[in-house]
Amino acid sequence: MLGLTLALRLAESGFNVTVLEKSTGIGGVLKPARIGNYSWDQFYHVILLSDMHLRKLIEELGLTDRIEWGETRTGFYTDGRLYSMSNTLEFLSFPPLSLFDKLRLGFTIFYASRIKNWEKLEDFTVSDWLIRLSGQATFDKIWLPLLKSKLGEYYKITSAAFIWAAIARMYSARRTGLKKEMFGYIKGGYDHVLNRFDEILSQKGVNVLLETEVREIAHTEGEVRCIAGGRTLDYDAVIMTLPSTEIPALVPAMTEREKKQMLSTTYESVICPTYLLRKPLAGFYVMNITDGHLPFTGVIEMTALMDRNYFDGHSLVYLPRYLAFEDPLWSKGDKEITEDFLSALEVIYPALSGEDVVASSLSRARNVMPVPTLNYSKKVLPSTITSIGNIFIVNSAQIANGTMNINEIVGLAERKAVEVSNILYRST
Repeated sequence: MLGLTLALRLAESGFNVTVLEKSTGIGGVLKPARIGNYSWDQFYHVILLSDMHLRKLIEELGLTDRIEWGETRTGFYTDGRLYSMSNTLEFLSFPPLSLFDKLRLGFTIFYASRIKNWEKLEDFTVSDWLIRLSGQATFDKIWLPLLKSKLGEYYKITSAAFIWAAIARMYSARRTGLKKEMFGYIKGGYDHVLNRFDEILSQKGVNVLLETEVREIAHTEGEVRCIAGGRTLDYDAVIMTLPSTEIPALVPAMTEREKKQMLSTTYESVICPTYLLRKPLAGFYVMNITDGHLPFTGVIEMTALMDRNYFDGHSLVYLPRYLAFEDPLWSKGDKEITEDFLSALEVIYPALSGEDVVASSLSRARNVMPVPTLNYSKKVLPSTITSIGNIFIVNSAQIANGTMNINEIVGLAERKAVEVSNILYRST
């Protein structure tokens, strides 16, 4: 979505744009996967009412009528039991926390929502900051599972700015949604968005080259030369949207300082088995898990939000696990992971068995999210401009004060398209 949105905006600004894509299709992690006889998003995605960048783009693509909205429920699995925490009454009666702990939790959320100078939060780890405000018990039972659901073990090196951004996004969504936890999804999945994007880009004259992996980028005789897909391609300018850690190998002429900064970015990867079940689980869109012995970091029951008729009455469940690429789990086979995760799911839901599984699949993505470490915006965040003429960087590592989601990616692309356009026009 980053590269596609950039291409669209640059084409609208009058540039002749080419997209180089190493895969067989556009879309990255938004591409669909086969789950039995069905095709759906390989990873789970929702839209908040406050996601105005994404909603505006979907409107431009003529797909607003494909957004379905619904209220969701949230659950917690802690100390071997399931609890619902979907409204104020359930929050106040949540047994694992004392009334004092709940008051501290409420204060933490309110306090974070009022913070304007988020840069100061980069000086503290998210765990230290939350423990100081909410206490150890609340951190262990509430904050820790939420952090692990998005960061895995990387929460230990993440700054407090991360949770500020997450709270700010949810607060904004609740204001927009009149205090209701409203989520949206694309009817038929993001494949419809990608197909429409492809049509619009073609109409704008954007050339999309698939199966064209870039091997090297260099500035030569006033042009930027790309060795890609077995060909030599020359352009006036190149924007790299790939992860920071992959850039130094492709642009050997970068300074050692630039390369060091690129390589200092910590990325996490994700493994996500998906199951189509004969029956629903507990009706929670998200089930947060505090018991650390389970291999996944949450249970996403997508059909608790969307219409099960898309899958002929079956339930769609994702079991994500965010981890380092070096984690031993990454090297395990798809079948072994899918079976192990299902066995762990049966611990939470004893009535579930292998016979209830209609189909399953497993998706993996490397370098899917940059980890906002301490002093991230000062030490890690890459500049758009590089030391090499007309070679630019626009990637997710430039999101310093937000959380990693499609809306933030689209917003980043919108801002950077303007920035790069202005630079190129001034240079001519």
